[in-house]
Order: sequence, then structure tokens, then C-alpha cells
Amino acid sequence: MGNKGSKKSNDIGEHIRGLSEHMGPIVVSGRYHRLPKRMEEDYKVHDVVLGSGYNGVVQLATCVDDESYRFAVKAFKIGNLKREKKAQLESEVGIYLCMDHPHITRLFDVYEADDQLYLVMECMEGGELFDRVTHVKRFTELDAADAVEQMLLALNYIHSHGIVHRDLKLENFLYESKDSSHLKLIDFGFSKVWDPNIKMHVSCGTLAYVAPEVLKKAYTSQCDIWSLGVIAFVLLSGYMPFSGSEAVQTRNISSGHYVLKPERWSSVSLEGRQFVKAMLEVDPYKRLNAGQALHHPWIHHRHEKDGLNVDKGVVDALRQFGKVSKFRRCCMEMMAWSLSNDERAKVRQHFIALDKSQQGTIKLGDLKQVLSEQFNISNEETLQIFDALDSNHDEEIHYSDFLAAMVSTRISLHDHLLQSTFKKFDVDSSGYITASNLRDVLGETWEGEQVEKLLEEADLLKDNRISFEEFKSYLRGDPLEIHEELATQVIDVRLRQGSKQSDAPSAESVLTLKGKHAIEPAGLDDKVPHEKGTVTESTVATRSGGQGINGVHPIVRHISDAVVKTELCCAIS
Repeated sequence: MGNKGSKKSNDIGEHIRGLSEHMGPIVVSGRYHRLPKRMEEDYKVHDVVLGSGYNGVVQLATCVDDESYRFAVKAFKIGNLKREKKAQLESEVGIYLCMDHPHITRLFDVYEADDQLYLVMECMEGGELFDRVTHVKRFTELDAADAVEQMLLALNYIHSHGIVHRDLKLENFLYESKDSSHLKLIDFGFSKVWDPNIKMHVSCGTLAYVAPEVLKKAYTSQCDIWSLGVIAFVLLSGYMPFSGSEAVQTRNISSGHYVLKPERWSSVSLEGRQFVKAMLEVDPYKRLNAGQALHHPWIHHRHEKDGLNVDKGVVDALRQFGKVSKFRRCCMEMMAWSLSNDERAKVRQHFIALDKSQQGTIKLGDLKQVLSEQFNISNEETLQIFDALDSNHDEEIHYSDFLAAMVSTRISLHDHLLQSTFKKFDVDSSGYITASNLRDVLGETWEGEQVEKLLEEADLLKDNRISFEEFKSYLRGDPLEIHEELATQVIDVRLRQGSKQSDAPSAESVLTLKGKHAIEPAGLDDKVPHEKGTVTESTVATRSGGQGINGVHPIVRHISDAVVKTELCCAIS
């Protein structure tokens, strides 16, 4: 994202800069692209409308390299934006870039064009929760509790990280596929970074779901809990608690008056009815918060017999990740943002099981509890694992940090995944990763190591750049397939270096490049065989790389209320 764009395109990035400090440079810089990089280089947008909303339509897109990978693209016009609209867009993009949770739709890439901003998101094929409710009319109590728990996990995550959604409704939760019950939260158009000491005053949302305090224009993040209470009510009963004319709805919401129809509620358990009542409490200070709601018996008792466990394979992957080189970790962190939904689905329940606080991240105490109590791993090694996974040094392991550790052990290093990751580093689309590219993405250093040093680790041809073939060979530990002309190139490099011959490949190494031997990452143990496409504990690289955000480009500031000094008021309808 270090590419220089026009002043117009710079505006959005400049107003939301600082996210790299909040989430780390990989999370932001590898996903936020400015000119000359264009969306068309990576994605093909189709004339298929997946949905529409306040800000326009969402269209189907596929990956240029493989059309089996499907995405949802949302476009915003950024030329001549009014101040209020611009503030809302800055807030939405900034917040969405921060979101990293199994129950929140994934934002893969953002592209700034001349007068457009494109958001490339996960394509949720299963439709809205609203549509499923319309189809089944009414959920079983078990299915309703399962759905509400998923929504609460998403809500507890955003609330614990200082964000309020302000527009929760059935239409803003989507299923990942038609045959799946896995829900994800969408649409951060009215979300806001929230200071617990300051009440919000702008009326946002849809009337049937808004909390009484929103109508009074003095509210906190507890407004989201009321909205989720409305959703829980609908799932259990099949009808809205507040309906009728605008005046009638406003009066009933303000007083908390709703009717429990006996024919719909007689079969609902006492715990289910108590849960809904606790969520639809008019006084926001008496209303359950997200963490308390997750521990309510109606939700919590469901897990007493089928508790989630972390298996040994996941723990082995975490231990291995703590030992690999810095640049390999850097690549795996970037790769985590290119994983498909199917790949993430293989391991996400293990992340949820490790998240003992249910706030959407793994704390050191969470990790110690599992690794020490269940696997007898020492505190010293646990701390080493935690430090390796805490990529942005905020004392939390985020979802994508965890996914990075699963790459190559639980998730295959296939060509498409490697190509997508390579492109995120190749910011100028030259076909090579250079020190300048790494500087654009990472800043001058990463984990204390200069980017030039990082480059050396995977620069197998020693020509001060990394080709895709080198990138593949480095990460997989496979032989580097070198053609005759590339062998000649290596010889030319050596000749040009003259007195610096010791830095170039020897004649024997040129023959090795051309011949039968594999060029493997440093630190590989050739006594232990390894599967193609995987990196075992005995084959991890041990060279050092580096992070840091010194000098990183100004793509976004840490989201704060200053970002959205002016809010867009949504007409309640």
C-alpha cells in the first residue's frame, strides 16, 4: 500500500491511518491497495447482484486465477463525497479492516481507484437469517439457542474491542452456505468506535430493533443487546415483539411492552423465556451484557455435555509456529488472510475452544490453561508460543494469528493459496517480491529485522528479489525447479558481483540449481523425510527475519472518535 496514488485517493487512507499500529502492518497493508494496483488484476466482477443495501448493490466476483473462488464486492463512489458520507465510509472501512473473528464476514481486500473504493468480502452463499426464519417460520429452541450464541460471540468480540454495531437485525446475519448453520455478522455501515464514558446521541438502525435509549438519543453499546433480544424473540416465536404503526412501535419499545402469545411460547422453556426478558430489559444498566448473556443458563448449559476440546494436532501446530523463522511467520500471517472459508472451517472450532474469555481473542491465561493443564507444556514454552503468535504485540492472539499457525500443518499449501499470498507482497505487480515491496507492506523492519535481511532468507537465486517459484520452494521445502536460462542468470549475477563472489552461488550450487538436488529453507533436517506441501517441525527454517512498523506508510490511523467527528444520521424506518 506504499504505492503513491492521487491526492483524491489518498484522502480515505489518510483519514483512517493508524490501523497498522492497532492490528499490525500485515493485516492492513497486505489488504489495502492503492493505485497503480487495481482490483481487476486480482478479481473479475460479474453482473450478478448478491444483495443491495443503503450504499448500493453487492456483486459477485471471482478470482482471476481460479474462478471457483467466489467473493462479494461492494463499491463506493468516493469522488466529491459530502462530509457526512465520507465520515461514515471512513468509519465503515476502518472498522471492517479491524474485524477478525469466526462469526464476522471476512474482508479480503480494499482497493482505492480514481473515484471508487472497492471492498472484496467473503461470499456468504447461505442467505440471510431473515430468509431462513421466513422459510422455517420458527426455530426449534435448540437451533435458536445455537444461533443466538453465535451472534453473541460476534457481539462480545466487537464490544470488548470498543466497537458498537448499531444496526443488528435478522438481515445482517448471513449463513455461510445453504446446508450450514454457521452465522456471520455483516454491514458495519453504522458501527462506531465507542468510549464507554460517553453516550452516543445519533439515532441509527431499524425501528423494530432499536432500543428504548436510542429513541431518547442517549445510549451505549447495550443498544446492540436489545436488538439481539428482538432477534431471539423472533427465532423462538416466529413473530416480531414490536409491530404496528411507527407511533405504536415507538410507544411499546419505550415502555418495553410486548405480548407473549401462549400458542407460541407455551412450548418454550422457562430459561428461554427468562433469557429473552433479560435481553429486552428497558433499563440498559439492568440488561444483560454480551458476556453475561453467554453465561446465561439457556446458552451455557448447552455445552455441559458437548464441550469443545483442542486436539493434539492443533497444539503441535502452535508449538511448531513458535520455532519457525521470522520471515516464515510473516508469510504465514499474510497467508491467513487468503484462506478460503472451507480452509478456515477446518480449524475455527479449535480457536473458539481456546478463547476461554469468549471475547474473540486468545489471552495468555487462556493458552496456559489449555497447554499446561491438558498437554503438560511448560510455562516457558507457552510464553514462547504466545509471543510468536501475538503478531501486533497487543497481548492477544487474534483469529488470523491462530490461522497462520495452522497453515502448512492443518491446511495445505496449494498453489492458489501461495499465489494469492505472493501477490499481497508483490504490491507493484512486477512478478517479484523486492525489498521495496516488503518495505511498503511491513515498514523498514519486521520483528526487529531489516527487510533486506528478510528478503535474503527466501532469495534462493541471490538476485535481490524473490520469484514465485522461489517463494513456493521456500515455504514448501520443495526442490526449486530451475530452467537453463535461470541457471545462466545465476552465473551472470556471480560475474557481476566480481570481488563479492562469496555472496553468490558457487559453480557447484549452479549445478545444484540445474540438477537433482532440492534447494531447501535453512534449518531443514535432511535426515527426516517430509511430505510435499507441508513443513514439519523438523523442516522449519531457523533464520531470523523481522517486523516493526517504523516508517510504515500512512494507510490508516488507529480508529478513534476523531475519525468520525461527523456521523450520518440514519432515518429510522
